[in-house]
Amino acid sequence: MRIAHVITRMIVGGAQENTLYNCQDLIRDFGDDVLLITGPSPGREGTLLDRSDHQVPVALAPHLVRNIYPWDDLRGYYEIKQILRDFRPDVVHTHSAKAGMLGRIAATSLRVPAVIHTVHGAPFHPYQSKAARKFFIACERFAAKRCDQMICVADAMTDLMVEAQVADREKFTTIYSGMEVEPFLESGQWRDQLRQQLGYRPEHVVIGKIARLFHLKGHEYVLAAARQVIDAVPNVRFLWIGDGLLHDKYVEEINAAGLTDYFQLVGLIPPTEIPRYAGAMDILVHASLREGLARALPQALLAGKPAVSFDIDGAREVVVTGETGELVPPKDVQQLAAALIRLASDADLRQRLGDEGRRRAAQVFPHRHMTAEIRKSYQAVLDKKS
Repeated sequence: MRIAHVITRMIVGGAQENTLYNCQDLIRDFGDDVLLITGPSPGREGTLLDRSDHQVPVALAPHLVRNIYPWDDLRGYYEIKQILRDFRPDVVHTHSAKAGMLGRIAATSLRVPAVIHTVHGAPFHPYQSKAARKFFIACERFAAKRCDQMICVADAMTDLMVEAQVADREKFTTIYSGMEVEPFLESGQWRDQLRQQLGYRPEHVVIGKIARLFHLKGHEYVLAAARQVIDAVPNVRFLWIGDGLLHDKYVEEINAAGLTDYFQLVGLIPPTEIPRYAGAMDILVHASLREGLARALPQALLAGKPAVSFDIDGAREVVVTGETGELVPPKDVQQLAAALIRLASDADLRQRLGDEGRRRAAQVFPHRHMTAEIRKSYQAVLDKKS
């Protein structure tokens, strides 16, 4: 099978890791001929393609960019179309809003036999202006007519898309994002070494957050809750992993609040290092306001750490209050602080929730399982059309 994946950027992020694993698995496990088409990945968010061992053929579309620039978008469309014309795929699988739109139009115009799109997170959300939301919904409806099937990384994404009348429910299927689960399951072996390296003492309770320092990722809510948590449990420490354009702003706010001794921002780290850092944590906090299903949540559970998350999108499908962590209403700083205090104060509770989270996540999130399910979708579409 010849398969082209199209994604806007290959920054260090969940959708990008998902896509890279999918490409690698298709090559290794199924012997497929795979091409990854992507635009540039500039900025502080890093790129997954700087690793020489990814072994996935890549074609660069220089004008495929995240923001809307009509002239660049037109050029990006023709770049994608030319690459697809030369590659002659049986399947085009698109990811992210911009590549999803341009890639689906290009693939349909070339009569590619099977066109699939993955919804990692909807491009429309309540925090946009009404006009912007209507525009992006209209774009998604238009693009949905130009693919055969849509894969969602959580049932919540399907519900959201169906409610917005992007497409009928029959067009969607849920396949959870996969990852390398073994390093997380074994992350405890690095705990003491990394905690010592980071300057934590045995009595410290480390609350970690893994996310880009970017809008809607919710760092400001964690910072707002931090003073209450520290007052109640003075031995807590906050560990933020990730980088982005809001880095300097958050550093200034932490300093101004007098919380410098309680926060550590380690910046961008390679994805292969995330298991070690997850093992060093005691709790994961996820305060994003929109995200299909953040990889940080199952990663924390695989490492045996309970998660406290805003109840958004697919979070409730892995974070269950009293079973694997706690869900709190979005933007509710008081309940966020209260949940963190409960977990930070009770080591037995953390252990119980972490153990159950690990058991559940280990069954669902291996990336080779994800890829096998995705490839079944490809084959089903091809069989239906043959």
